This record gives sequence, C-alpha cells and structure tokens, in this order.
Amino acid sequence: MEYTVSQEKNINIVRPIGRLDSTTSPDFEQCLAEYLKSPGRHLLLDFDELDYISSAGLRVVLNAAKVFREVEWKFAACCMQDHVREVFEISGFDSFISIYDTVAGFVDRVDE
Repeated sequence: MEYTVSQEKNINIVRPIGRLDSTTSPDFEQCLAEYLKSPGRHLLLDFDELDYISSAGLRVVLNAAKVFREVEWKFAACCMQDHVREVFEISGFDSFISIYDTVAGFVDRVDE
C-alpha cells in the first residue's frame, strides 16, 4: 500500500492507496503517528483510492479517531467507495467518525 499526504488550509489530508489490511496497516499507522503525537491541524483520511479495508485497517482508523476526540481539531474520512463505506457502516464506525462525500465537503465544514 502507498499513501500520499497533502495540506489544504489547516487540514492534513492522507490518502491511502490500495489495500489497508494486516500486512499494510503497520506502515499506515507509522504514517499517521506524526499527525497523532500532538495534533496541530485537522486530519482527513481520503479513501478515494482505497480498494479494501480489514479489521486491522479499521483499528488504525479507530486509534486516530480516539486521539482526535481529546483535542480541538476535527477528524473525518471521505470519498469512500461503496464497499469500503459498507464496512464502516456494518462495523458502526460511521456512528463516531464523520464521513464526507468529498474533500471539499470537509473543508467547507471546518471553515464554518
């Protein structure tokens, strides 16, 4: 799995590409570690190019969500393919992680 990181305004946008599973989740967790140590910006996970997420991948997302519950910054996910969104819904993650259809939807929300 690869990922890209970009910034827009006061938002770090992390885009995992490929599969987020037990093999790739440790690397992705390392990627997110720098944004979780002491959050100084909002964090958006853009799943547009994520083809698959397993329970190991969900655990990484859950850990990030927990960190952001304790700070003033927002955490969200966006651009999920239908099958990835279904995993979030079945697991109940959509009840505590905001999911947006687009990056712009999140950007507009944090600008309010």
